[in-house]
Amino acid sequence: MLRRLYDWVMGFAGHRHALWVLAIVSFAESSVFPIPPDVLMIPMILARPQKAWLIAGVCLISSVLGGLLGYAIGAFAFEEIGRPIFESLGKLDRIEEFNERFNGVGFWAVLIAGLTPFPYKVITIMSGWTGMPLGTFIITSIVARGLRFFIVAGLLWKFGEPIRDFIEKRLGLMFILFCVLLVGGFYVLRFL
Repeated sequence: MLRRLYDWVMGFAGHRHALWVLAIVSFAESSVFPIPPDVLMIPMILARPQKAWLIAGVCLISSVLGGLLGYAIGAFAFEEIGRPIFESLGKLDRIEEFNERFNGVGFWAVLIAGLTPFPYKVITIMSGWTGMPLGTFIITSIVARGLRFFIVAGLLWKFGEPIRDFIEKRLGLMFILFCVLLVGGFYVLRFL
């Protein structure tokens, strides 16, 4: 079923209303939808590289707004909506342990989830559920999602089709490595 959903989303890449579909997918992915907007964003930018920054901007704005929906789900409807989402992702057994540590590292959790392939919806819902300050959540989401979408757009704009394989298969790993180095650097500065 997930493959059919993926193919359905991909089918919109060349559609005349692709930008609107991208906004909807990006919004929904931040709270409930399983397919990341990159699936639609990448072929759209390859087809129209001159619109790379507009496409990335639509992803950013829609993703942050969708993240606010995820935050609201966590804050006001966790039992009714959030818990079933975590069950479907296989994360329900770890949320209590995660909740205890989350707000101590909440900024980093949102930043890392916003950059990496980790399901961003998990962090948006957890941010609301644990009561992370809304301002911190919004600013960190803008930074993380902005970096992610604009780096992808910049790579595609500059290198085109040859960079696609790298983005689809290795960029998530590179973002994870970047986050590990960033957090490790702050740890070293703090404790040495």
